[in-house]
Amino acid sequence: MSIVENRKATHDYFIEERFEAGLVLEGWEVKAIRAGHVQLKESYVIVRDGALWILGMHVSPLPTASTHIHPNATRTRKLLLHAEEISKLIGKVEQRGYALVPLNLHYKGGRIKLDFGLGRGKKLHDKRDTQRDKDWAREKERLMKHDTRARKGD
Repeated sequence: MSIVENRKATHDYFIEERFEAGLVLEGWEVKAIRAGHVQLKESYVIVRDGALWILGMHVSPLPTASTHIHPNATRTRKLLLHAEEISKLIGKVEQRGYALVPLNLHYKGGRIKLDFGLGRGKKLHDKRDTQRDKDWAREKERLMKHDTRARKGD
C-alpha cells in the first residue's frame, strides 16, 4: 500500500534497477508519515561512510504528536539495507551518470519502506520523447474508446 509517490523521478530519470530499504525514523515521524504528511519531491539518496542516507525528504510534524520536542522536518535519515546490497550500489553509483532516486514510500508488514531506483538522468530530448509517447498512448485510448462506441450504435 503506497503512502506517497515521487512522480517527478520517472520524468527526470531512466530507472534501471529498483531497491527497497527500511528507514530509521523517530516516533513523531512515523505518526506524521502514516497521516500522509510527507513529500519525496526534492529528496535524493547519497552514499556516505559506507551507508545510504536520504536527504531532503520533508516530513511535516503533527501538532499533537510533537509537543515535547522540536522536530526537524528535513533531517537526514539513514536507510537500512544488507551490506552486500550497499556495496553493490556503491560500485554502480560511482559509474558515470548514475544517481539513487527515491521512488515511493509504502507499507510492508506494518513497517514503512522506501523504494528507490538506480537512475540515469534524462536529457531534454528524452523527456520530450517520453511526453510524446504518453500523449500518443492517451490519444490512442481515446480513439479506440470512441471507435468502440460508434460500432455499438451501428
